[in-house]
Amino acid sequence: MQTSTDQATTPATLAPQTGKKRGVLLVNLGSPEAPTVPAVRRYLNEFLMDPEVIDLPWPVRRLLVSCFILPTRPKASAEAYDSIWRKGEQPGSPLLHHSKVFTSALRETLAQQAMTGTEPDMPVALAMRYGQPNIASGMAELTDCDEVFLITAYPHHADSTRTTTIAAAREALGAQQQLTIMPPFYESPDYIRALASSIRQTLPDNFDHLLFSYHGLPERHLTKADPTNTHCLQAPNCCEATSENAKTAHATCYRHQVYATTQAVCETLGITGDQRSVSFQSRLGRTPWLTPYTDKVLEDLPKKGIKHLAVVCPAFVADNLETLEEMGIQGRKTFLDAGGESFTLVPCMNEHPEWVDVVAGWCRAR
Repeated sequence: MQTSTDQATTPATLAPQTGKKRGVLLVNLGSPEAPTVPAVRRYLNEFLMDPEVIDLPWPVRRLLVSCFILPTRPKASAEAYDSIWRKGEQPGSPLLHHSKVFTSALRETLAQQAMTGTEPDMPVALAMRYGQPNIASGMAELTDCDEVFLITAYPHHADSTRTTTIAAAREALGAQQQLTIMPPFYESPDYIRALASSIRQTLPDNFDHLLFSYHGLPERHLTKADPTNTHCLQAPNCCEATSENAKTAHATCYRHQVYATTQAVCETLGITGDQRSVSFQSRLGRTPWLTPYTDKVLEDLPKKGIKHLAVVCPAFVADNLETLEEMGIQGRKTFLDAGGESFTLVPCMNEHPEWVDVVAGWCRAR
């Protein structure tokens, strides 16, 4: 019988059960197979038809995607993908490339630990929620494991990332396997230290401001995910509240969690309140999304005297279209055209050694 655990717990409590072989499944979002219109159309159709991404009834979602998005968006998206597509000896999607390199590094780290004789072998498989390699193929690599430890590559909870990934993993799980799920790690001390370290390596000495740009969500996704039905977005300071009701809501509140990540990283880096801010990118459609919008913030910052900007995108652990093209190309142009003088895009953690060690520690947690 399939079993699973997904509770608000710390990585240290996620130890493999004694006598059972644990395998690790790493899942990221995915990308098209090529920067071409047909490939992007296939990818967008799979992605946007997920009811956790566009949470509308199937007939409405199908009409919206088929009649209003797929006729035009694939061409623009293909051009955007082409601008950041890797060339040379290791061509392809940056997201898939960094995910593969990270997976290889994690396998090597776990294998070295196993060679000491103090730790068991722990196979690692990589999958994408959309596109290839899919979750079913990732699970197929772990068929000899009694337990699958699922790590979704999203620090913060959102139904459009974690919930849909967990559902797909459960569907692909073997009949006699147990699924253990890594909880959101947005304020895990190990994660915060690794993220702060990776930012510190790129942060220039003369920056005026550090902008934390997170992937946006429709506001209705937050209120839908609020188990209390009474807290999220009901007051301007809802993310700062500390009541028991608030704590319950914050367990699944994307907005609260990104602010918690920002606060923890800035405390680690010694960045004060007036040196940093939070914004949200990648909005789609006309419904209200989380604000402030990153493109508007980039236009306004030079008017406030901020000329040297650094930007980090902690909603992602691996660089992708949203970081490299939307922020690194479009965002840079928006800021410089508005009067900014320098723009530094801080890379995602990708295969940063400290990040690899953190995930290896979660896999081996006792």
